[in-house]
Amino acid sequence: MNITALRPRFKQYLEPVAGLFVRCGVTPNQCSFLALVAGIAAAVLFMERWFLVGSLLLLLSALFDLIDGSIARQTNSHTNFGAVFDWIVDKYVDALVILGVGLSGIAIVSGILPVSQTADLALVGLAITGSLMNTFIKPVVYAEIGYREKVEGKIDDPLEGVGFFGRPETFLVLILGGVTGFIWISIILIAVCTNLSAIQRILYLYRTLS
Repeated sequence: MNITALRPRFKQYLEPVAGLFVRCGVTPNQCSFLALVAGIAAAVLFMERWFLVGSLLLLLSALFDLIDGSIARQTNSHTNFGAVFDWIVDKYVDALVILGVGLSGIAIVSGILPVSQTADLALVGLAITGSLMNTFIKPVVYAEIGYREKVEGKIDDPLEGVGFFGRPETFLVLILGGVTGFIWISIILIAVCTNLSAIQRILYLYRTLS
């Protein structure tokens, strides 16, 4: 079980906000682009060590990412490009915000262990790799196994509830770390948990597809 699996319960709270965007003439792709812009801004602020403001912009990016699907449902404007563009935006934001923390130069493991800052950069790289691979498994499964059935514009995901640490958990940990001033702990948690979650998904696929 993960936060993504609980998404249907949150839809009712997103619909009124999405309705406001619809009345303003905002399209799903434009909303996805806003998520990208907010994510890039968050990454830059993280790099400049403005972690609190960066976390708020990251939260805004996450909200835009949730709302674009609701806009598409309300306007019946699901497109294949929109689905692909949403994935691309997600991956750029995921990588850039973690990279922004790494480029800020804050101590991560070097602050608690007698190691150089190279170890900090290695951990940031591991966090980015785990974050991307944990979710990249999904499109690989879609492509190789042939999942094509869509529900409200999204592929009926066989991995929706598999993996204890997905993208929402990554964002939540980053936001909490930025707000509390312990974002270095966030990077450690993301580096460990995303890779463990990816392994969990691989083992699930091995058991179900072998």
